[in-house]
Amino acid sequence: MKRKQFELLEVDSFEAITYPFPRHSHTYYELVYIVKGLGNHLINKIITPYKSGDLFLISPDDEHFFDIKKSTKFSFIKFNDGYFESNKHLVPDNLIMASPTDIMRNSHLKEEKLIFDEPCRTILRKTVENIFDYNQFHKISDSPIVFFQILSIFGLIREASVKMNLRIDNGSPKKDDLITYIHQNIYSPERIRIQTVSEHFSISKTYFSSYFKRNFDVSYRKYITDYKLKLIERRIQSGQMTMKQIAFEFGFTDESHLTNYFKKQMKINPSDYKFQYNL
Repeated sequence: MKRKQFELLEVDSFEAITYPFPRHSHTYYELVYIVKGLGNHLINKIITPYKSGDLFLISPDDEHFFDIKKSTKFSFIKFNDGYFESNKHLVPDNLIMASPTDIMRNSHLKEEKLIFDEPCRTILRKTVENIFDYNQFHKISDSPIVFFQILSIFGLIREASVKMNLRIDNGSPKKDDLITYIHQNIYSPERIRIQTVSEHFSISKTYFSSYFKRNFDVSYRKYITDYKLKLIERRIQSGQMTMKQIAFEFGFTDESHLTNYFKKQMKINPSDYKFQYNL
């Protein structure tokens, strides 16, 4: 069974002595906070004991169920991909490397129960209470106040992860390492695609473009285009390689493909460019 959600953000809370839902998955993300009670949380093939103050992260890839041992009150905070996308202008830079949805999908946070020390444990409880209190009076899905409350929960998750030595991202790559990778792989179009580069450096694909622009003051696409053109210009200027050889070196399908690419970017075809350079 796959439970659906249509609002960008919803909250729900109930108390039960028997969990009212069978083992199930979602089409959305769900933060589950244990207000009180005891039992076990079954997620995928992992069983984790729970108690008051625990927090569980459920993503659409997961299947889970709660086996209640002592009457339990649950607080659910549910959101979909569109929630953070619609508020991405409010997301601070320290979440660029691992977005909230990336954190929700992190396998380490399924295998280990997060441990919140004081004062983080109390802050987490009060933050969840604040969100539910606000929901009694206002619509929460488009509230910046609630959005920052939810971001603070992810801040607590990050802090708890650090204390437990759980790596939820691989840290920011050094700028020199990223540029070196691009320069070394500029001849292989597949290896410099955003998806490939972001995976290589463990940067969220969603935020890679903004990360690159923020660090290099130029868009990733323009940097790739400018650097590739610079190298192709040098090949043409040297006169040591044919257009067919240059096309093969840079991964173009054929000479015509390279010629059209060069003409589109430089507003001149390669043969005329070479003639002008050699005047």
